[in-house]
Amino acid sequence: MTSSVAVRRGTYVDSVRLMQVTREAGRLPGITAALVAMATPTNLELLAAMGLARPDGAGPDDLVVALEARDWEALSRAFGVIEEALARAAGPGAPGGFAQPGPPRTVRSAARRLPDANLALVSVPGQHAFTEAMDALEAGLSVMVFSDNVSLEEEVTLKEEAERRHLLVMGPDCGTAMINGVGLGFANVVRPGPVGLVAASGTGSQQVVCLLEAAGIGTSHVIGVGGRDLSEPVGARSCLRALGLLDADPATQLIVVVSKPPSPEIAAQVRDAATGCSTPTLLGFLGLGQPDLTSLAEQVVAHLGRPAPSWPRWSGEPGQQARPGALRGLFSGGSLCEEATAIAAQALGPIRSNVPLDPAWALPDDLRPDGHVMIDFGDDRLTTGRPHPMIDPTLRRERLAAEAADPTCGVVLLDVVLGHGADPDPAAWLAPAIAAARAGGGPAVVVSLCGTPGDPQGLEAQAGQLAGAGASVHLSNAEAARQAVALVRDR
Repeated sequence: MTSSVAVRRGTYVDSVRLMQVTREAGRLPGITAALVAMATPTNLELLAAMGLARPDGAGPDDLVVALEARDWEALSRAFGVIEEALARAAGPGAPGGFAQPGPPRTVRSAARRLPDANLALVSVPGQHAFTEAMDALEAGLSVMVFSDNVSLEEEVTLKEEAERRHLLVMGPDCGTAMINGVGLGFANVVRPGPVGLVAASGTGSQQVVCLLEAAGIGTSHVIGVGGRDLSEPVGARSCLRALGLLDADPATQLIVVVSKPPSPEIAAQVRDAATGCSTPTLLGFLGLGQPDLTSLAEQVVAHLGRPAPSWPRWSGEPGQQARPGALRGLFSGGSLCEEATAIAAQALGPIRSNVPLDPAWALPDDLRPDGHVMIDFGDDRLTTGRPHPMIDPTLRRERLAAEAADPTCGVVLLDVVLGHGADPDPAAWLAPAIAAARAGGGPAVVVSLCGTPGDPQGLEAQAGQLAGAGASVHLSNAEAARQAVALVRDR
């Protein structure tokens, strides 16, 4: 083995792009570990966890490139690939693959160069996101805060400021939006149409638009507001603002609100606001005893007078049966995880989770109790300093192998989210992992595949590979969860 740690002083690259470069480097032949990231304290801790030395004097304004390889040839090749990738990120004409001289140094100065701009996207480490988002608001821009790990107090302050300025804050931790057909963050390719979404739920909104696309119904906008927006402290400030914007939009004929489990008091406020809209509005609040997202999509279809759909599914191993054991859900989408938890709990009782629907169901820190379990690998506590699981499959791949080897696991339930920003070919790693898990009498595997035919990964191609590996694959997350429950109960 050989390793190297290089530092580029005073070089900033967007965190999303760095996640993609890290993934690209880590997949190269001969590379056993890779980290391309800003030298924040968290990322330097990751460097130490890789067994590599912390570079002297490196700080949050510096870029660190750390590689471990089987030999010098692989190491050299990987550095070349990283340089090319960073050059693409910097744009044409950038020397050495890094930022060109003279770019705007603040959001406000960038706004002055683009007087017609009205929206800024903030994607920086969480501890810096508040400053950048406030700078955008003060420049007169609405803002999408892709960054996670932003404090609740900072979120409230940002949304109060946006309210005062008649602007909109999407987020923090807003992973998905679509404005006038342009996807921001993780976004699926869908046709234009009459349905506008307000979403305090990233993958929840993706599930709904993908189901509607399968039913032949298009989308006007998806306004993500962040998963905490309907909490009592935040008070649905962005949700209420987004409802007003969609109500005034002539392209939107039906508004749909999707949210992770809201505060009851705030949910009542949103219901009152929806009643006051001139545009018909449907509400989809996830949680125990609530209708699932597939039911919400079916309500939309019925409201628009379309025939009831039969949601696509792709059969895997004929007559797939579960071995005796528990249900283990390994999710990249928090809303999909919570929906599956609610469905499973109705049939199986308490479901332990790191995003529990009941505080008594909370998982311990090691995420490994006995019994039925649902894990959201996209939770903030598991993404600090590392790529989101929609980009980097490492944690889920490791856990899938562990569940396959665990005789107490009877069924594994997984989600796969397609679209821009996500893994360009998730089936490339997941199909072999499923086949290995199924070999020798391993657990049954059920996959919730959230995507559209227009997505760059190819919906049918991904589904075919996953089904060919032995998984039962469903476009509807709710149907996938119900099949997983049925397989457990049949044993």
